Amino acid sequence: MNRAIMKHESMKGKGMPMDDQQKIPQATAKRLPLYFRYLENLHAAGKLRVSSTELSEAVKIDSATIRRDFSYFGALGRKGYGYDVQYLLSFFRKTLDQDETTHVILIGVGNLGKALLNYNFAKNNSTQIVRAFDVDRQLVGQSIGGVKIDHMDELEREIDDRVRAAIITVPSTTAQVVADRLAQTGIQGILNFTPTRLSVPEHIRVHHIDLSIELQSLVYFLKHYPLS
Repeated sequence: MNRAIMKHESMKGKGMPMDDQQKIPQATAKRLPLYFRYLENLHAAGKLRVSSTELSEAVKIDSATIRRDFSYFGALGRKGYGYDVQYLLSFFRKTLDQDETTHVILIGVGNLGKALLNYNFAKNNSTQIVRAFDVDRQLVGQSIGGVKIDHMDELEREIDDRVRAAIITVPSTTAQVVADRLAQTGIQGILNFTPTRLSVPEHIRVHHIDLSIELQSLVYFLKHYPLS
């Protein structure tokens, strides 16, 4: 057995899958996909190991935070050696359920909706928009990015057990109405691109992405906290 395999084997069993531990902080959970994406890039480049300092420089998160994040999952690395890239990649793929495809629907096929359909998480094979809905009958029946567009009248009928999440890109005036309808289905999560703060049952998680607020925040920091 060569040294690389021996090192990899010696680390097996030290990391704890998500189901075998207490819930990690939400801030840590939000950073895991970022770590996973960079590890994919490292693996594709043929890199065998990486230090927390290297990770810090790449993802722009301080190394102490990275080490603390990783510590929630047990011993993922070794002092003086760093982290085995292939092992970390395999571990986080399992932790993030990357081997299981998550089916998502999109509601609202305006400019933003069309852009999301054309992109359709091309670099993330575990997430896929499988159906889109809109009230514009000129769009109904068309396909964008390989995704069929149905009328909103068909929403509840077309959501099956495989669909876990929905993306909302409708006008803000109709966002809550859409959320109310989704609450009557098996949807577990909503990614909301509208300014409306949605009210949903406790079993549904909502993540809000307000592009205008993010831009205003960026401009504020550019003005008041210049980097140079």
